[in-house]
Amino acid sequence: MPTIKVVDITPKSLSGETKLDNEPSIAVNPENPNEIVATAFTAAPLGSPFAPVYVSTDGGNTWVLNPVVPGNGGLGTGDISVGFASQGGQLYTGILNGLTGDLQILRAPTITSATPMSVLVDRSDVDQPWVVAITVSVNGHDSDRVYVGNNDAASPTGSATVDVSGDARTGPAPAGFGPVRLDRRPGTLFDGPPVRIAAHPDGTVYVAFQSFTAEDPVDKAQMTFDVVVARDDRGGIGAKPFEDLLDSADGEVGQRVVTGRKVRFNSKQRTLGQERTGADLSIGVDPTDSDSVWIAYCDNLGGTAPTDYVLHTRHSKDRGHTWSAARPDVVGGKNPSWAVNSDGLVGLVYQRLADNQWSTVLELTGDGFATVESHVLHQAPGDVPPAGRQLPYLGDYIRMVAVGKDFYGIFAGNNTPDRANFPVGVTYQRNANFTTHQLLALDAFTTVPPSIDPFFFHRAA
Repeated sequence: MPTIKVVDITPKSLSGETKLDNEPSIAVNPENPNEIVATAFTAAPLGSPFAPVYVSTDGGNTWVLNPVVPGNGGLGTGDISVGFASQGGQLYTGILNGLTGDLQILRAPTITSATPMSVLVDRSDVDQPWVVAITVSVNGHDSDRVYVGNNDAASPTGSATVDVSGDARTGPAPAGFGPVRLDRRPGTLFDGPPVRIAAHPDGTVYVAFQSFTAEDPVDKAQMTFDVVVARDDRGGIGAKPFEDLLDSADGEVGQRVVTGRKVRFNSKQRTLGQERTGADLSIGVDPTDSDSVWIAYCDNLGGTAPTDYVLHTRHSKDRGHTWSAARPDVVGGKNPSWAVNSDGLVGLVYQRLADNQWSTVLELTGDGFATVESHVLHQAPGDVPPAGRQLPYLGDYIRMVAVGKDFYGIFAGNNTPDRANFPVGVTYQRNANFTTHQLLALDAFTTVPPSIDPFFFHRAA
């Protein structure tokens, strides 16, 4: 019988912490799923020059901080995501350095070492790195193919980029990494921050991005965009990477899944409760069938009001050439993340604001959403805690991955210790009183106001 657990990963030693530790990412070691790394906007305690990652070696039951990431700023790092290679235990990390703001691609041989991660790439004017790694074996040699999606503002044309290394495991910096520009279509103004990747063991790699094509002449935050999917059938390491999927209408690189979508895109404006919107995107591929790929995106079309923020999903059965709706739209939805397990069971997790309450929902389907196993992982008032001046509030993304038959994920949410907020149950490491619904400091007596914490979840088959 499948089981689900949810864990607030804030360590007991940080019981007095009151910040918005949001925008989380997660990686699970496929060779040893007890080894899990999670990230969030969390600064290292005691003023370490290195920002921390959260580490679990017991399958997510307990967590500690390991300060090994260069550039510990006020929020720890800027954007950060992580990915394990399929074999060998190497962890790859993409960050915006918390002190310089530069993109850095990092490598660590193990997750428990106190040695700082090695810097493989460092460059400026980049946003939202997103790491996917996969190990391939060619003629008896195992290679880690690593993909880091990012929005490179230094590009003279479309900014959607993926840094690719065909063998990142052991080489010195830059360990084979080089940037590939994805958006080559005339008429693009710029691309959105999310560049999302789905890699299949057979060498198929999909990349999804937002291509902004127009802005309102009066309200310049009101944008028009297309969602584009590019594909490479040889792992992205050939002479013409990500040119295997051409658009059915204009013949350019990358199939436009949808066109002419409208969204309010302003990184400093709260448009969904206390959260900003405009850059939500996810893609996933079926490990049992590389022809089957899923995408999710958000815009301001399809709701009952023009300001509604709506989550849409699409599915392709033919390697990205044609697309159809996957499930009904979700008004107020954001932060989608796809994962597909080794049985072809499709998972979608997302967050939704409705009636001033945030909820985090996990959906699973084996028949294209004809039937759905649905779980509310977390639900809490949307105005607690107050955001103050910080944006994002919950974050611009959450993440879920599948390892074997199991699903592992992470989200950020209100940490009020109330059982009613966790319909599937929850475990806290930090001191908390679930009777009085109060967080407690390290002394287990002083009350602490609610804040935003990262929460791990695991759906075991």
